[in-house]
Amino acid sequence: MTRFARRLLLALCSFALLGSPIYRAQNAAEDYLAYVVCESADKIERVRFHPGDAPALKLDHEIHIGLMPADINGPHGIAISPDREFLYVSVAHGRPYGSVWKLNTGSDEVVHFAPLGLFPATVDISQSGRFIYIANANFHGDMVPSSISVVTTDAMVEVKRITTCTMPHGSRLNPQGTKHYSVCMMDDTLAEIDTNTLQLSRYFMVSAGKEMGMSPPLAAHDAKHPMNATCTPTWAQPSNDGSVIYVACNKSSEIVAVDAEKWSLIKRFPAGTGVYNLAMTKDGRLIGTNKRGQSVSFFDPQTGKELARTPTNRKVVHGAVVTPDNRYVFITEEGIGAEPGTVEVMDLSNYKSLASLDIGEQAAGVDFWKMAPSQP
Repeated sequence: MTRFARRLLLALCSFALLGSPIYRAQNAAEDYLAYVVCESADKIERVRFHPGDAPALKLDHEIHIGLMPADINGPHGIAISPDREFLYVSVAHGRPYGSVWKLNTGSDEVVHFAPLGLFPATVDISQSGRFIYIANANFHGDMVPSSISVVTTDAMVEVKRITTCTMPHGSRLNPQGTKHYSVCMMDDTLAEIDTNTLQLSRYFMVSAGKEMGMSPPLAAHDAKHPMNATCTPTWAQPSNDGSVIYVACNKSSEIVAVDAEKWSLIKRFPAGTGVYNLAMTKDGRLIGTNKRGQSVSFFDPQTGKELARTPTNRKVVHGAVVTPDNRYVFITEEGIGAEPGTVEVMDLSNYKSLASLDIGEQAAGVDFWKMAPSQP
């Protein structure tokens, strides 16, 4: 190869590198955008985090959501499609049931909505983006078994409503997309759905001293009374490889680790006060929001060791979502009474809070949208 040819090849490689996403991410300042729902304000808030020497969090856009202008509609759960083009939000109250809404990201225009069951809460979406799974939590209804709704995202039609347990919550799919997990707050159980058949496959009891796998149907027992539930699980979080399911015990402030293949207890370990929602970093650390503890805990789930506990600005800590580059976590805080809701961004390298923003009342579900060029 001649000297000229080598120089030409080097120039072409350099040009290609300059245009690559890796180079741009390392050499151009980018902001992080996430969506948050505010349950008592009937708002969807898009927030923008700017890192750097002076980290800042600001409101990028907001819209109103819901059908009832004279009453609180109560948006609760949120999920963004894998292609980042659509946003799905569960709305807890309706006439008489709740609903799920599909919006275009960016413009935030409503595309369609579908009616669901009583008080739909947590939402998750399949890897293909074709189906969303919503837990009909039925928080204010009778202590009877409720369901998981499966909705096709193209036509926004509920294709299956799968009865699971009393007060289901924490809707999450495993990384393979083959299993769906939720918890039964008043039954002290973890429920598994086979996504190929859309049938309940098994339950796991998470009460301390009673841990065991069970086959459907769920046997009647006395855990439905709030005083009899020892765990009161609020979240089911699969590990990054799907081999372990972590369950947040809100009442006992513990985390239960369940082997997804053997369907047996691995361990249970102490968590923050009122651990509520869970999330995982890309390197396998477990994050727990402490609803009654006004803090966020970071764990090594292999050992159960708490790596750090970071105080939050407001009480009633709710949701968490990790950025795709594994650098930050967005945390939502509901606040109390007429207090505004709050979003905080925490640094995953040192567990410090970098920035916070007050938004609409009762900040709840949160999901990450995208990275974008920084704005002044």
